[in-house]
Amino acid sequence: MSEIPDFPMNRGCPYHPPAGYERLRATGVAAPVRLYDGRTAWVITGHPETRALLLDPRLSSDRSRADFPVLVPRMAASKLVALVGMDPPEHDVQRRMLAPSFTVNGLKKLRPVILRIVTERIDAILDKGPGADLVPEFALAVPSTVICELLGVPYGDHDFFEAQTRKMLMATSSAQDAADAAVALTAYFDELIDLKLAEPGEGVVDTLIRERLATGQLARAEVASISMFLLVAGHETTANMMALSILTLLEHPDQLAVLRDHPDRAKDHVEELLRFLSVADELQRVAAADIEVGGVTIRAGEAVYLPNAAANRDARVYTDPDALDLNRDARGHLAFGHGVHQCIGQNLARAELEIGLRELVTRVPGLRLTEPVEALGVKPGGSVQGIHRLPVTW
Repeated sequence: MSEIPDFPMNRGCPYHPPAGYERLRATGVAAPVRLYDGRTAWVITGHPETRALLLDPRLSSDRSRADFPVLVPRMAASKLVALVGMDPPEHDVQRRMLAPSFTVNGLKKLRPVILRIVTERIDAILDKGPGADLVPEFALAVPSTVICELLGVPYGDHDFFEAQTRKMLMATSSAQDAADAAVALTAYFDELIDLKLAEPGEGVVDTLIRERLATGQLARAEVASISMFLLVAGHETTANMMALSILTLLEHPDQLAVLRDHPDRAKDHVEELLRFLSVADELQRVAAADIEVGGVTIRAGEAVYLPNAAANRDARVYTDPDALDLNRDARGHLAFGHGVHQCIGQNLARAELEIGLRELVTRVPGLRLTEPVEALGVKPGGSVQGIHRLPVTW
């Protein structure tokens, strides 16, 4: 058996990182791992080292490079290259186009919309009577509806794009499944562009068409690619984070009480949940030049993974990092990454989590699980971390 562990690693508990991360940490802040295709890569486990590397231009995010690492087979076929799969200056051009729609001020007018959507979902759950699976009925429904409103995508198509997103992002999907899903979503947005050219709306996709496609700054295929990326990233990660946050609070009743008793501080509480859960794990890069990290030389062309679930549990930065403490000052966590590739949708995700969790725990105070955590199913490494089901009653 090889002494170099395989990567990605699976979580044993939905809300704790893989046990293997601590074994990697024990070997140093840069530890070797082996990918599915036999390639050796480096995993960075320290918070300050991860933060510094995410600012280092010697690490490339360019997925068109022949030496860019593939974590699981479907990643090579998923076609999610907008923003996350580019280096500056191309990355910066696209980010500047989209940034105004995702600033704190830009999202202020969306907060009442988020509250309305959350309220409607909770009303529907309560109207059905005790018993619900909060993954499809709340955790997925809220961000899917919100991102449709923001982008100008018909929510009536959500079953289609949610199914295609699962095929693209689940670690168990084959490369062919991911490729087929990417083709289907690209075709969907190509058709949507025609519909919006005939009947313009006010969403982000409409803005891209009006200000970038019509002026020749973006090609049609680029508008479709960017739109697909925003749709997929805009609901999948937040949905998993929402479901896992609810589960984690139910499993930590003392912390659930903190949120319920101080709903005005939900914004701060969300930061600790983001640190603690770190669902968008396994940030991937390739070294474009030699880099020294923690006494190790990462050579040009070598794969580098920066699992923020490891960085956010670094005891050098956070006291008792494996404890959930909603009163902790969790600022500086790396749940959204750092640097030029820091998640453009972080303000939207924060608003959805803050409003969604606050309203749910205050309006449904008797919320409790109906099955043990072990029965819920943990999503495997190589995908957005989360659970498959969240059965509750009240």
